[in-house]
Amino acid sequence: MKVSAIATVVITSILLLLVTIFVVIDVTFRWVFYLTCIGQVMIVIMVYKVLRDNYTTDKTFDDFYEDYPLSKHE
Repeated sequence: MKVSAIATVVITSILLLLVTIFVVIDVTFRWVFYLTCIGQVMIVIMVYKVLRDNYTTDKTFDDFYEDYPLSKHE
């Protein structure tokens, strides 16, 4: 099963949010430590997948943001 780049970002974000929640609710250090190590590996995998993602667009820097076009405010 191939996981998309955005799915990797979501999974990594949820994992690292879970680490924060575990720290706040005072879960055993062992669990927090293991999740932190897994999170760091997931960050490396996430960055690799995002940079290697086969994504193309026809937008340029001249298009600016789609929800805030420059042509309306010139």
